[in-house]
Amino acid sequence: MDNPVTHASEFFGDNGVESTKLLGRSLGNRLLTGLCIALSFAALIPLASILYLVAKNGLPLLDWSIFTQLPPAAGMTGGGFGNAVVGTLIMVGLGLALSAPPAILAAIYICEYQPDGRLAAVTRFTAKLLTGIPSIICGVFAFAAVVLATGKFSAFAGALALAVLMLPTILLTSEQALLGVQRAYREASYGLGATRFQTIGRIVLPEAMPAIMTGVMLAVARAAGETAPLVFTALFSQFWMSSLMEPTASLSVLIYNFSTMPFEYQVKMAWTASLVLVLLVTATNITAQLVFSKKH
Repeated sequence: MDNPVTHASEFFGDNGVESTKLLGRSLGNRLLTGLCIALSFAALIPLASILYLVAKNGLPLLDWSIFTQLPPAAGMTGGGFGNAVVGTLIMVGLGLALSAPPAILAAIYICEYQPDGRLAAVTRFTAKLLTGIPSIICGVFAFAAVVLATGKFSAFAGALALAVLMLPTILLTSEQALLGVQRAYREASYGLGATRFQTIGRIVLPEAMPAIMTGVMLAVARAAGETAPLVFTALFSQFWMSSLMEPTASLSVLIYNFSTMPFEYQVKMAWTASLVLVLLVTATNITAQLVFSKKH
């Protein structure tokens, strides 16, 4: 005859082992969670340090005159870099206008029409290859395509170089955004009698637009801070721009030029230009996210 006491001890003994295992798993989970949080904060330290340094050195000269006056000559004080702000906005905006439509249309084609076709595979491979090309190569390309052809440095050449930089990033992120739209949405639209074009325009694109805009803003942030392509294409100017086909100032080139000068005031202006560039990119990013999130 079985002993009830023996069965009870075995039962509680097994439960004790399971409880120990669960306790160990819970403790390990908490330790790993804490480690992930600590590493996340550690990863933010360089970013916080950069922002603090830029704000500390850039705020003293930040006032409205910075945006309305022209850069001072070497060794002089006063002035601003309004022409560089305008030049940056125009070249980045034009570069975005040249790159975003073909990139998004290409992403729609390879996702919605021929996802497994040879052209789609070639497009993906080319885009991934372009993301790894140094930015100075894009500047050399625009230099050969526009500057040598026209015989002058220009804002259009700079915009073309920035467009080449932005295009692969927008294409690849747009593709992932479209792939993230659930297949059920497409099937429901087809079931209601919508064509593929109507489904893409009214269902897929609105659903994917917030993610697409995130990719666009990443491309804009990268392009706005590039210096080498603009040195080869737009060069620099001490004056307000009056045409797209003339040398044009930009914030990134101004930062490069002023930071290497042996004059304290020009170095301070380089810090202020860095702060303005960060603020412009951040404000553009936040505005775009708010606008397209409401539509979503």
